[in-house]
Amino acid sequence: MAIEDKNTSYRIYLVALVIFLMATAITLKLTNIQWVHGAHYRKLAKDLTVKMCVIRANKGNIYSSDGSLLATSIPNYTIRFDAVVPKEEVFEKNVKPLSEKLGRLFGKPSSYYEAILRKARNTKNRYTLIADKLSYTEYSKIKAFPLFEKGSNKGGIIVEQKPVRVHPIGQIAERTIGYDKINEDGERKQVGIEGAFSKYLNGKDGKILKQKIAKGQWKPIRDVNVVDPQDGYDVISSLDVYIQDIAHHALLKQLQEYNAEHGCVVVMETKTGQIKAISNLGKSASGDTYYETENYAIKEAHEPGSTFKLVDLIALLDDKKVDTSKIYDRKGGLIKIYGKDVEDSHRGGTQKISLGRGMEISSNTVMVQAVYENYRNNPKQFIDRIDRMGLNKPLGLPIQGEGTPIIPHPADKRWSAIALPWMAFGYGVAVTPLQTLTLYNAIANNGEMIKPQFVSEIKEWSKTIKKYDKEVINSKICSDETVKKIQAVLKNVVEKGTGKSLYSKDFSMAGKTGTAQANYGTNGGNDKHYISSFVGYFPAENPKYSCIVVVHKPDAANKGYYGADVAGPVFKRIAQKIFTDAPSTNEIKNLNKKIAVQENNFRDSDPKAQTVKNTIPNLKGMPGMDAVALLGNLGVKVKVKGIGKVKRQSIPAGGSISKNTLILLELS
Repeated sequence: MAIEDKNTSYRIYLVALVIFLMATAITLKLTNIQWVHGAHYRKLAKDLTVKMCVIRANKGNIYSSDGSLLATSIPNYTIRFDAVVPKEEVFEKNVKPLSEKLGRLFGKPSSYYEAILRKARNTKNRYTLIADKLSYTEYSKIKAFPLFEKGSNKGGIIVEQKPVRVHPIGQIAERTIGYDKINEDGERKQVGIEGAFSKYLNGKDGKILKQKIAKGQWKPIRDVNVVDPQDGYDVISSLDVYIQDIAHHALLKQLQEYNAEHGCVVVMETKTGQIKAISNLGKSASGDTYYETENYAIKEAHEPGSTFKLVDLIALLDDKKVDTSKIYDRKGGLIKIYGKDVEDSHRGGTQKISLGRGMEISSNTVMVQAVYENYRNNPKQFIDRIDRMGLNKPLGLPIQGEGTPIIPHPADKRWSAIALPWMAFGYGVAVTPLQTLTLYNAIANNGEMIKPQFVSEIKEWSKTIKKYDKEVINSKICSDETVKKIQAVLKNVVEKGTGKSLYSKDFSMAGKTGTAQANYGTNGGNDKHYISSFVGYFPAENPKYSCIVVVHKPDAANKGYYGADVAGPVFKRIAQKIFTDAPSTNEIKNLNKKIAVQENNFRDSDPKAQTVKNTIPNLKGMPGMDAVALLGNLGVKVKVKGIGKVKRQSIPAGGSISKNTLILLELS
């Protein structure tokens, strides 16, 4: 018996020892976790349940030169519901009135929303979608509804805000205004002004702490941000909405008329190089509409055809090889160079003509003879002249995707015996429409070549952050004497040359037609098509604007393809619309004459609009978009900061409105 008791005691001691050792091991493990790895595990737990999230800053606005809004960010709201947060009695008291309010706002039965809210409550769903893609006005209404008015910590409302980029003028100049976004593959695409000036527009993102409430679902821990986002700066572009609208619709009309594949138009201010309008339209896949697909004016380098003959004339005159009065024989409008035909588009007419007249009627035979005779023994001299004008390299635009010019050089492998004569009428070379326009603008600007400019200023409200002044590429591309002679020739092109169908006694223009064959050497010539263009400036005396129009693949068989017929009317329409009401003549006649159409429009306009006082209204508390629309109708320029309702206005209610009144609105 004693032996059994002794054995039992041993077993008890053994069990106790084992328990003691296990307890010691657990204690050591807990101590190790707490003191050695505790920080790591605590951080891991926190990382799995709490994280710092980015709040995207509102991008700055893009404005036209006349103050019109081209691109802006508006807030887009999503409302969700954390069904675990409200207390039972609070939920039951408010669920029906909340459902009724939601039903009236969104046009659905209140039972629909009550079912959603009760299901979320029963399943303890902490991230139930109530509504998305809401405007600020809709969001403001919802957050004041029963239950939601108690906020996130008591009412369970979860508000997510996302800025959405919009273009108030629609698809006009859409490609040039551009975008800056990340596509589905994670690749960042930066297009147009938006992409080029993103470092100013994007602002600085903020930060907010969010807590994980379910798989893939996070909600803000507090209503305040850890770091508030800072809005981006505003970009003031050079575009003029009025001119842009004219250019866009003039090009669209002509593309439709000639069933062309695509085309572009650019209007540049002569003295500053500021781009006042740029439109790039391509035919849709269905072929029934045109829209902005590519920035052809900047991107597409192609053989220019006869518009390149300006280079011939500059070189010949400035190198003092010949004068515009030098006589050449067209030889029936057909000559041969190394067995290759050089032919005029119209072979009849006077055969012995001057170099100047050859340019006016766009004679290939005259221009090729002039260049070939004077530079064939030293083609490098001709190429060097092109290089000095800056036509051998891109313009260096801030907008991505500029096409690279192709100018053959005698040292190149691709140089051949016909390279020089073919260059003389615009073949074997490639330039973009904007590069061609920059050259013609230099002639309009008395020899000073200016870099095209898309943005004039970066601003924060009324404060200028950065100003973009005129940038000169070449202070003098040729002598004053050469400029004057070429200006006279380009004016004659419109008055009595290939562009004479465009002539108007009401306003003067100068320029050059271009008709180039493309793909003439591929697939046995079956892919041959035409590129029609017109480039020049207006008025011819003291030019204010230069302009280029290029149309690809017009319906040559049924409609026509010559530059004067296809591209010229777009040029004329733009000049006409801009200057009809302010003709570029020395005397403005009938200044005070009343125009019947305008008088009728004024008389038939809304009587209420005629009685609006010329004063600033009280805007405080008004939604920002409504305030902007109201001020726009009063002819007031507006700058907006923030989102929401008007908190402050720089000009108090009752302030007078003048021609250039600018008001600053602060929203919150």
